[in-house]
Amino acid sequence: MVCSVITNPAGGYIVALSDITLACSDCGAEFPFTVGEQEFYASRGFTNYPKRCSSCRNARRGQPRDGGGGGGGGGYGAPRESFPVVCSNCGADATVPFRPRGDRPVYCSDCFNQMRRS
Repeated sequence: MVCSVITNPAGGYIVALSDITLACSDCGAEFPFTVGEQEFYASRGFTNYPKRCSSCRNARRGQPRDGGGGGGGGGYGAPRESFPVVCSNCGADATVPFRPRGDRPVYCSDCFNQMRRS
């Protein structure tokens, strides 16, 4: 058994840590919650213990999530809708991943990158 002592930055008190054995909420297997992991959790302000073993956690990360969530492409692998436009700068045909409103200029990727750099 490994022990460690850390100071809680929020409260200033000292906490003694030792390895803990937890049960995975998915598969039921026991897994260690090491002192190093506990120190990491404490440094990030996490207050709950992990619920899944590393193999179930990795398997869960590979699955698409339910619901829209924020950002990131929405469809999780579905092709993104694109709209045909004529570049306001060079006149080339292009496609963009948003519906142009018509009140602002729309650029092809080359002109957009060129404008962004300057």
